[in-house]
Amino acid sequence: MTDDKPIKLNCPTCQKAITWSEAYPFRPFCSERCKMIDLGEWATEGHRIPGEDAQAQNDEFE
Repeated sequence: MTDDKPIKLNCPTCQKAITWSEAYPFRPFCSERCKMIDLGEWATEGHRIPGEDAQAQNDEFE
C-alpha cells in the first residue's frame, strides 16, 4: 500500500519545514548552507556518536 502524500520534515539545522522532493536537492537539509553547518559540527566534534573512545581502544594493542 503506497501513500502518495509528500513527506514533510524539518531541516535538522534550522528547523525550516520542507517537503522531501527534488525542489530541495540538499535534503534532509533546506539548503547547502544548512548542510555545511551540519558537516562543520561533525568535523569539529560538535556532534558525536556515543561510545568508547577509539584511540583508547587502539592503545590497548600497542
